[in-house]
Amino acid sequence: MNATTQDLVFHRCGCVDAETGRQFGARCPNLCEESHGSWYFAIQVTTVGGYRARHRHGGYPTRAAAAAARSDMLALPAQLAAGQAWTVGRWLRHWLDTTDGQLRPSTVNSYHCHVDRYLVPTLGRLTLGELSTRKIQECVNHLARQRRADGSRLSASTVDRVRATLRAALNAAVRGDLLPANPVRGVRITKPTRPHPVAWTDEVVQAWRRTGMRPPVAVWTLPQLITFLDGVREDRLAALWWLIALRGLRRGEAVGLQRSDLDIAHQELYIHHQLVALPGQLYAGPPKSRHSNRTIALDTQSTQWLAGQQARQEQERREHRYVDQRRRDSRLRTGNTWDDTEALFTYTDGRPVRPEYLTHRFNAIVKQLELPPVRMHDLRHGAATLALAAHTDLKIIQHMLGHASIVTTADTYTSVLPEVAHLAAQAVADLILSAARQIPGAKLDEGVTQIPTANTEAGFCQT
Repeated sequence: MNATTQDLVFHRCGCVDAETGRQFGARCPNLCEESHGSWYFAIQVTTVGGYRARHRHGGYPTRAAAAAARSDMLALPAQLAAGQAWTVGRWLRHWLDTTDGQLRPSTVNSYHCHVDRYLVPTLGRLTLGELSTRKIQECVNHLARQRRADGSRLSASTVDRVRATLRAALNAAVRGDLLPANPVRGVRITKPTRPHPVAWTDEVVQAWRRTGMRPPVAVWTLPQLITFLDGVREDRLAALWWLIALRGLRRGEAVGLQRSDLDIAHQELYIHHQLVALPGQLYAGPPKSRHSNRTIALDTQSTQWLAGQQARQEQERREHRYVDQRRRDSRLRTGNTWDDTEALFTYTDGRPVRPEYLTHRFNAIVKQLELPPVRMHDLRHGAATLALAAHTDLKIIQHMLGHASIVTTADTYTSVLPEVAHLAAQAVADLILSAARQIPGAKLDEGVTQIPTANTEAGFCQT
């Protein structure tokens, strides 16, 4: 890379003028002393897109050291020299601009959040050339110790996602020859752990009422789930609650359902859309992943619920159209008109239900029914647990939930209720004892003391 007339080495300090409050910079009267201040160099480099940019770097103790660093910079290939000129903050903004339109809006929104909240405040002032695995590790360690407004620490999964965002941005810098290698590759973090669902048994409920501590992921027992479903029978979204609780739809998938997605004749539901709430917009797009595009088999009761929902929607649509026509005939312009969408679940004016409204509505219902608290997403865990307790094959549960891996289904979305565990234990013992009775001389079940059976709360599975 050739030097230009704007490439130079200069001397400056951080002394402040008492009258103006500004730094003297290169005008400080004490700069005649070699030990005062530090030496800088500035060069012009060609950046991404062919633009010229000025790069300045300082902190050198002598003119010779600054000149040597400048020479080393000029000797670099043009792209690596450009990498020295890009700050991390500037590169992250440029990267976000180039990825916009290529990724899902929800993914881009997460990238923006990670860049604005975590990466720019900690690494933004460094240049790409100054980045190292050690400095990124220090940033990650700082984030792991950071606390939110409520006093809780950032979760390991959040830190992992921030690291993934930085890794993706720096991979793009490597592809553009601004970096020789990605320094994120050597960074180590605490491995996120998936919380295992805990059933709200009597003991867990009593502990929660006594201490206020609740499991991070919890599922209702069968009586608790029945209380919820019975309590929402008259709710406008009763069919939606039933669908999520039994079939395990994601929140965005449920509100993204369209009328054409329901096949009443074959008792099937097609998951091809989802709604995601983003800042200032409601994004309608494909489901979370390729495996989330699926067909869900419905039971007779679910089909009846959804058919009733569809019929009520059509009745409301006709009523609104009649009222709108009357208003037009009388030249009235008051009141809301029907928003004629294809959504299966809508507000009273025909607009699609927003995902965040579901969460607020669900929390209010749970509080009103005085049930143990669960997240709305925990209904999805409960649906998997319900299917498992009903002896549904794990592969079928995986397809129902739309998972790419059966490991995710087994490790995260299923929990063993105490009642089911006891039934399984008894089944194994009965198998052995039954076989022993067929063997002459075997006395496994002789002399065994009979113990009373506790009247436990009914669970998900009865045999």
